[in-house]
Amino acid sequence: MNNTEEKVRVRIAPSPSGNLHIGTARTALFNYLFAKKTGGKYVLRIEDTDLDRSSEAYKQNIFDSLKALGLNWDEGPDVGGNYGPYKQSERFDIYPKFAQMLIDKGYAYECFCSNEDLDEEHRIAEQKKIPYKYSRKCLNLTKEEKDALKAKGIVPSIRFKVEAKELIFNDLVKGELKFDTGLIGDFAIMKSNGTPTYNFAVVVDDMLMEITHVIRGEDHISNTPKQILIYEALGAKVPKFGHLGMILAPDRSKLSKRHGATAVSDFIKEGYLTDALLNFVALLGWAPSDGVEIKNVDEIAADFRINEVSSSNSIFEYEKLNWMNGQYIKKMDISKLTDLALPFLNKYNTSKYSRKQLEHIIEVTREPITLLKDLEFDTQYFFEEPDYTEVKDLLNSELSQEVLSKFKEDIKNYDFKNEQDIHDKLAEFRTFFKENKGYKPKETMWAIRAALTGRTRGANMVAIIQILGKDEVLKRLNNI
Repeated sequence: MNNTEEKVRVRIAPSPSGNLHIGTARTALFNYLFAKKTGGKYVLRIEDTDLDRSSEAYKQNIFDSLKALGLNWDEGPDVGGNYGPYKQSERFDIYPKFAQMLIDKGYAYECFCSNEDLDEEHRIAEQKKIPYKYSRKCLNLTKEEKDALKAKGIVPSIRFKVEAKELIFNDLVKGELKFDTGLIGDFAIMKSNGTPTYNFAVVVDDMLMEITHVIRGEDHISNTPKQILIYEALGAKVPKFGHLGMILAPDRSKLSKRHGATAVSDFIKEGYLTDALLNFVALLGWAPSDGVEIKNVDEIAADFRINEVSSSNSIFEYEKLNWMNGQYIKKMDISKLTDLALPFLNKYNTSKYSRKQLEHIIEVTREPITLLKDLEFDTQYFFEEPDYTEVKDLLNSELSQEVLSKFKEDIKNYDFKNEQDIHDKLAEFRTFFKENKGYKPKETMWAIRAALTGRTRGANMVAIIQILGKDEVLKRLNNI
């Protein structure tokens, strides 16, 4: 297959040793966007060779988080495909064959050094203040020497033999990169316990899965020369690499939990909409050509160009994410928003209202919020008796007592099924006190709001009165 016919195949290959980090989600998104833009395939592979740190719970979190973001894969552990298995732990029988191939071709050799031997080499290098490289003490062992060591029960690891040369490749994001392979040293590709090292397993898997483009974080740049050397030794086509700048916290340190949520599932638990989160993450290192930042994933994919991704690190601005999330909340279909909001109201008895009323509650309280979790506080007075502590002085004022005394009588004549009637009667009420008492309309409404909600700000008063209903409104007025 020549280059013009090559079908783009990209992959996201997270390790199930923790919940899906927002940085990994950004990498997944950029791979997804690249595949969508080019008509290629987007593959999910689980890299669980570190069996001690991997867990089924973390794997499920990866699945759930990517699906929540809408980054559904074309091939993977759960959906299958022609290049499986898609879990490294199910591919352990594959790697030894290719390791032996490299030994047979003279590109790798058995190493019998113990951890203590290697630690001593490291110590000597540190003492001499020189970069550590493996001494190659096992490179030229004879067959007899190897057999003798094996007879003692020593199981060898396998090392890749690195020849010094200048290695150059054109990074999709960072441009031309050069490496002196003479600084690398011979590195392990198979551990003595029979498991592959990361750099070896990832090459074998990407080669067999015919991955054409590897888009990942720049923390992998140091791995890339080793991987290119392995591709070349195996006689395989080297994929195109693209390394994304890192995501940093606002203080330019490594993004961590002390700054806020970092796992996708944590963002969702706090009430971030996945569409907003995805939109925000897309802007970490990439900018739309028309300058319009709020876009859905299809619009982003149509505009996405990998060569225009910034090679610099990106700052994760929580304030901007909150603003963007608020914009999505304001614009979302109210029925869909209510479905997403209800889990954040599970401390309340939501069954006291009809579905239509619940949608009305969400509609009138969503304007100022930035997170769905804010709804628990902002809707509280619809579900529970108000706490009047903060408005006690306001309610005890002469003005408020006079206003509420009249309102208690007038409210009996309101048509609670007619929003316009409530609106008109409230307008008349405000006008009466302005013309007869000189009270400002906002002072009149403060008194009513405080009596019904225990607050001085909140949803539209017409909506509050209508949703609470006549009996509840009178009950709260009588409790003052």
